[in-house]
Amino acid sequence: MRVEFAQAIVKHFHTIENQVFLTGDLGFMALEKVQEVFGEKFINAGVAEQNMISVAAALSKEGFIPWAYSIAPFITLRPYEQIRNDICLHKLHVNLVGNGGGFGYGIMGHTHHNPEDIGAMRLMPNMKICIPFIASDVEEAVMQMLQEQCPHYLRLNTAAKIPYPIPPFSQWRKIKDGHKAVIIGTGPVLGNIFEHKSIQEDAEIWIVSIFPFQNIPTELIENIQKTKKLITIEEHYEPGGLNEMIPKHVLGKMETKISFLPLYIKGYLSGKYGNQRWHLEENNLAGDNLQKIVSDFL
Repeated sequence: MRVEFAQAIVKHFHTIENQVFLTGDLGFMALEKVQEVFGEKFINAGVAEQNMISVAAALSKEGFIPWAYSIAPFITLRPYEQIRNDICLHKLHVNLVGNGGGFGYGIMGHTHHNPEDIGAMRLMPNMKICIPFIASDVEEAVMQMLQEQCPHYLRLNTAAKIPYPIPPFSQWRKIKDGHKAVIIGTGPVLGNIFEHKSIQEDAEIWIVSIFPFQNIPTELIENIQKTKKLITIEEHYEPGGLNEMIPKHVLGKMETKISFLPLYIKGYLSGKYGNQRWHLEENNLAGDNLQKIVSDFL
């Protein structure tokens, strides 16, 4: 999604005035066109993320719309205090962009992984989180972030590939019908469900792409009650993710008993590192492990 993000930023540079782009010395082979188009409004802040966030806050205060870009853990965790104090407490329009949420940086290890970013950003006052699912979501998310006057965090990852059209980027989207269970996912990891035909055929599938979420669709509530089975899937730790949000906001509305299977990152179970796919499979979020645990539940 990094390429789609860069293309969207370039495309809409003249759509809304006073955009400025900051990077923490990252973006090789992706941001060159952004640098060319933004010109003097492209700032390489260096390996100094805390300072980059404070500069972005100051630019926003002066009427600019800053984009601050780095890999996910460097843009969320390293400058956490500055995000809270300088941006969120003042409800400034600063757009944070983190590439490679979850296990996106694979073999580079846990220092470059960010399986807790959604929960961390949910704690921030006034913060809105956008999590694209497929490649076309990225530009639509960028447009929303440009227009809404609040702090944003955009979580980029490898886009899911879905074999048929789905609705445009929004908070809740129904992907397909099903009768045995309802699956709710966030981010491209939900796409791993589509690798298994039997699960696809049996399950109704929804994606939630904007947090905090609200106005839960009545159809979703009704269909969970009909199937009496609910699965959530996320490339995120248990705390702060769907496994906490869904019981509170969705299961709390149920009138009947529901069987619930939450699928989330449990950690580095073998103590080893591999590529993103390897970590997802180890955590039952992809491949044969995912198929078995979901099929048994169904």
